[in-house]
Amino acid sequence: MSEPLPSETVPAKYPVTDAVRHALAVSKRGCDELLPETDWLAKLARSSATGVPLRIKLGLDPTAPDIHIGHTVVLNKMRQLQDLGHQVIFLIGDFTSLIGDPSGRNTTRPPLTREQIEANAQTYYKQASMVLDAARTEIRYNSEWSDPLGARGMIQLAAKYTVARMMERNDFSERYKAGTPISVHEFLYPLMQGYDSVALKSDLELGGTDQKFNLLVGRTLQGEYGQEPQCILTMPLLEGLDGVEKMSKSKGNFIGISEPANDMFAKLLSVSDTLMWKYFTLLSFRSEAEIAKLKSEVDGGRNPKDAKVLLAKEITARFHDAAAADAAEADFEHRARGGVPDEIPQVVLGGAPLGIGAVLKQANLAPSGSEAMRLVEGGGVRIDGAVVSDKGLKLGAGSYVVQVGKRKFARVNLS
Repeated sequence: MSEPLPSETVPAKYPVTDAVRHALAVSKRGCDELLPETDWLAKLARSSATGVPLRIKLGLDPTAPDIHIGHTVVLNKMRQLQDLGHQVIFLIGDFTSLIGDPSGRNTTRPPLTREQIEANAQTYYKQASMVLDAARTEIRYNSEWSDPLGARGMIQLAAKYTVARMMERNDFSERYKAGTPISVHEFLYPLMQGYDSVALKSDLELGGTDQKFNLLVGRTLQGEYGQEPQCILTMPLLEGLDGVEKMSKSKGNFIGISEPANDMFAKLLSVSDTLMWKYFTLLSFRSEAEIAKLKSEVDGGRNPKDAKVLLAKEITARFHDAAAADAAEADFEHRARGGVPDEIPQVVLGGAPLGIGAVLKQANLAPSGSEAMRLVEGGGVRIDGAVVSDKGLKLGAGSYVVQVGKRKFARVNLS
C-alpha cells in the first residue's frame, strides 16, 4: 500500500509541552501504527494551546448482535483519548453494513438486511457505553449523509479515487490474481467509509490493523474535499482464548462483554501466561509502569496466576461490578477445589437405567454420543465428584451431579 503520507500538513506553530508529550504517549500505547505521527503531534499541540478538542472517530458496522472484548481494544483507546478531553464519535455504520466490509475477505461478504442491521445496532452503543463515557460521546449513523448522497453524489465521490489505487489493497489484489470474483459494490465500501471522515471532519480515525486501507482512503478524500487530512491510528487484533486466531465468535475463542461474570472471569483465567501481557496492554486501564512492575515480579518468581487474577477481576468488574468480580473469583476457586457451583442447570430425564453417553447428550453436556465416549475415555467426566472410566456405565433412577471438564455441570434427575 503506497498511500502518500505527507508530514507537516498541520502547521507546527504551537508549543510541544509536557502535556502534549503525555497525550502522544497515551495515543501510542499499545498501538500498531500512528500515521503520520508528526501531524498528530502538531494537532495535539494546537488543541492544547487553543482549548479546542480534536474530533476522534471510530466506526463499527453492526454485523452481529453483540460485541466481544476484542472489539473493546479500540474502544479502550477511544476512552483514553476521551479522558484527555477530546471529542470522540462513535459511528454506527448502518449504511455501510448494507454494502458489507470486504476487509480480510477472500470472498464477497453477503450484505445484511435493514432489519438485521437495526436489530444489531440497538445493542452496539449500549455495550460500547460500558467502556466509553456515554455523556461525552457523540453518536452518529452514517446513513445521515450517505442516504442523501444519491446516485449523482455517489458518482462524484467515485471520481475522486482510481481503480489502480483500489487494487493496491491486498485482499482485492489477491482475489483478482486468484480469479476470485470481486463485486463492484465492494469498491464502494472504502469510499463510503472515507466519506464518513469528510462528513464528520475527523482529526483522527481509529481501527484495527485490517482497516488501514479504509482509514487511508478517508485521509485522501478529506484532502480532495479541501479538509485537513485526518491522522490514523491502528490497534492490533486481539488473539482469542486459543492464543492463535483473532478473537471471533465464529471461531468460538471469544469473551463476550455481556456474558455472565463467572464465565468471563474463568475465560480470562484460561488465557496463556504469555498472551496475558498483551491482554494487559490492550485491555487494562493500569498504567504501563504498573504493568511493567507486575511483569518484573512474575519474571522474578511470582506466580503468573496472581497477575492473571488481577486482570480477570479488572475486566470482569468493568462489565459487571466489583462485587460480581469478587464472587466470580470465589466461584472459580471453589470449582478448582472440586466444588460444585451454587447454581447449576437442572435436567429431568426418563428411561432409567440410562447409559452415560445418552445422559451426557440428553443433558446437553456433549454434542453427540461419540463425543461423550471420547470425553469418558479422556477422564473428563465426573459423577458426584468421581471420575467415570467405564464407557458402559448405566445410571439408575436418582439424582446425580454430572460434570464435564472444569466448567460444565448439570444436576440430572433420572426416573
